Amino acid sequence: MISDQPVEKVFSSKYKEGLITMSSLLRILSLGLVLSLSTAAFAQTPAKPEKTPIADVSLQLLEREISRAAKLAGGTVGVSAIHIESGRKIALNPSERFPMASAYKVPIAVQLLTRVDRGEITLDQMVELRLTDLHPGSGMLTPLLNKPGVVISARNLLELMLLVSDNSATDVLLRLAGGPEAVTARMRAIGIRDMDINRPTVNLLADSAGYILPPETEWTPELFKKLYQATTFESRKVAASKFETDPRDTSTPEAMVTLLERIYRGDVLKPESRALLLDMMERCQTGEARLKGILPPGTVVAHKTGTLSSITNDVGIITLPDDSGHIAIAIFGKSSEKETPERERAIAHIARSIYDFLLFQPPTPPSDKR
Repeated sequence: MISDQPVEKVFSSKYKEGLITMSSLLRILSLGLVLSLSTAAFAQTPAKPEKTPIADVSLQLLEREISRAAKLAGGTVGVSAIHIESGRKIALNPSERFPMASAYKVPIAVQLLTRVDRGEITLDQMVELRLTDLHPGSGMLTPLLNKPGVVISARNLLELMLLVSDNSATDVLLRLAGGPEAVTARMRAIGIRDMDINRPTVNLLADSAGYILPPETEWTPELFKKLYQATTFESRKVAASKFETDPRDTSTPEAMVTLLERIYRGDVLKPESRALLLDMMERCQTGEARLKGILPPGTVVAHKTGTLSSITNDVGIITLPDDSGHIAIAIFGKSSEKETPERERAIAHIARSIYDFLLFQPPTPPSDKR
């Protein structure tokens, strides 16, 4: 049966019913636009152009899809994405503050490399790891080492921080970068206001779990285990809830995407440092099920994850195929009681929806007519 309804309305209903995918819908809508234009060319009385173009209908569908996927994650989800070459933006709760967790290692890396660019430190300089430098949480250094005296280069520490999210490496590099205040000051200097870096990871973990750290001279890996084991499920739940409302070490999705965009454009680092940072982020080994989860195999994604209690994040730069540009994207999640795999699936679906939209609905090139 031939329907009298507009093509966008017909297929929008089928999309809602789950009969077609986002990618297929975008292609169908684009084809419908071409056929409509061809028919109008042969009409005796040209029809007035529609006020709501197909692209706007597709954007509305995308926004609904992002909202639907966000609900699957539980809690609150924030999304910000920009097609770097065209400036086209997509967002959900872009101005709300979220705990960055390990995603804050991106601004730490920027400040560290800024000091390298200024000649204040070098990546080849060797750093001796003290026993008090072996901190809990993610990474490789603390599980492998239990004695002081190991010497490692700043470059290797940077790789450990960005590739496997090593917390011990992060806190040493944060010290080399000038401390949390220096990182935040660097963000302000480049025009990013809605992002704050305030604590080393060892303090983040203590605050999120609800235990108090003794003086640094007493720190050992064994002590951190005892402090955590002395907490209870209920005390950790209370601490985690308090942690999520703490404004320290938070960012809006929009602020993080601004930083990623400026990194890509080369506005904040010298070319060599920019290339090094993006290369390390492309080799990130965590969060395979998040931004990269259901993107086409081989898609280049330079990213950094963040995970802590009910917080699940992934931020990065996705390269579209066929010279279609790049997407700077930040997806933050907090206050979710769902399991991590469910939150990760939501991130993956949101990332794929945005990827498809920007690939199959490219911005209209500027006209040559004046």
